[in-house]
Amino acid sequence: MIEHTLSLCYHNKLILAPMVRVGTLPMRLLALDYGADIVYCEELIDLKMLQCKRVVNEVLSTVDFVAPDDRVVFRTCEREQNRVVFQMGGMGAALLSDPDKIEKILSTLVKGTRRPVTCKIRILPSLEDTLSLVKRIERTGIAAVAVHGRKREERPQHPVSCEAIKAIAETLSIPVIANGGSHDHIQKYLDIEDFRQATAASSVMVARAAMWNPSIFLKEGLRPLEEVMQKYIRYAVQYENHYTNTKYCLCQMLREQLESPQGRLLHAAQSSQEICEAFGLGAFYEDVTRELNARRAELLARTPEAVGEPAEDPSGVIKMAVKFDRRAYSPQITPKMCLLEWCRKEKLAQPVYDTVQRPLDRFFCSVVTVAEQKYQSTLWDKSKKLAEQAAAIVCLRSRGLPEGRLGEESPSWHKRKREATDQDPGGPRNQEQAVPGELCKKLFVALGSGEESPLEGW
Repeated sequence: MIEHTLSLCYHNKLILAPMVRVGTLPMRLLALDYGADIVYCEELIDLKMLQCKRVVNEVLSTVDFVAPDDRVVFRTCEREQNRVVFQMGGMGAALLSDPDKIEKILSTLVKGTRRPVTCKIRILPSLEDTLSLVKRIERTGIAAVAVHGRKREERPQHPVSCEAIKAIAETLSIPVIANGGSHDHIQKYLDIEDFRQATAASSVMVARAAMWNPSIFLKEGLRPLEEVMQKYIRYAVQYENHYTNTKYCLCQMLREQLESPQGRLLHAAQSSQEICEAFGLGAFYEDVTRELNARRAELLARTPEAVGEPAEDPSGVIKMAVKFDRRAYSPQITPKMCLLEWCRKEKLAQPVYDTVQRPLDRFFCSVVTVAEQKYQSTLWDKSKKLAEQAAAIVCLRSRGLPEGRLGEESPSWHKRKREATDQDPGGPRNQEQAVPGELCKKLFVALGSGEESPLEGW
């Protein structure tokens, strides 16, 4: 695990622990605001990072590491530059069974980078083996070791072993960071120091207690959850965090309030805008979106060569300023589906989409060709899929065809759906679909039980 500065100290620090799906930029910034000294990002797989391209995002004032599929794998900003720790590795505690590999990886990192390297482990079945392992780890030259005081197979409901962490702290000369106290020890700020003393550790790393309410790091005490969640949402919007990740983190904060009126609104939200509206931040979302769009326009005006507009077709491209708004369409029927259905009915070749990406902000624009005529929306979108849906809308509206908007579905489409249902009554079309609220609850239960959820989601 490598952090971003040579001067970072691991003595007497409050640390946000690495948490899958939780430790993204909005949560890290929130933890810093409430008093955390150091924040770990979520665990990232090294192979994914090797595939990423480093991009300076001038619109958001961030540095992004972007995967080939245009997904932002890691995003950071100046606010956390001297405080963020980048965590990478395999899955969970898998390396514990291979001490030789642990030593080789850490030694290579220490020799190959000017950045301090830290390591996070769980305890082994015997204290003797654990102490032997941490001594080997210390000899690699790392700056600190974080110890989760549970065995690899143990879950949050199992008691954390303060004695094992203390034995490690008394054995090593490098800082030891105590982790695993959320369930038994840490419910408020003062508990963090009690846990540190019980483990004789140099610093304390907090995971679930910080996930539930990041103001756990605040000396003055916990802030009201509503206030904390609104502050988190503001960061999520300002840094264009994917709404599924924002929604997941908010579900963890709500916990037992998931069935409250506000929890139900969160369940139903299918975009960042809808999440904001559920928490009374609709106007804030509109203001920030306007500001970011203005910033994009300003940057594009200064760098016209970066626009990358699709080339004009000699026969002319029919253009409209339209966007695809998911809320206006049935989940089962989209403009692309309607256009494909119409082409089949008219015995035309299926639509061909030509999509380009603008280098400056990585937005997309698509041109669809139907019956040798090209159609394009003049508005750029955040994803390739949205851009293609917008192009399909332009074609359908130009031809006066139904586009699948709610209350405007094609009779032939209804017929095909009924036929499919009659032919396969037990098929996937008739199976009950999981609602967003149920998904949130399942994810929360999985996390609480310590089981790994299969959903990646962003």
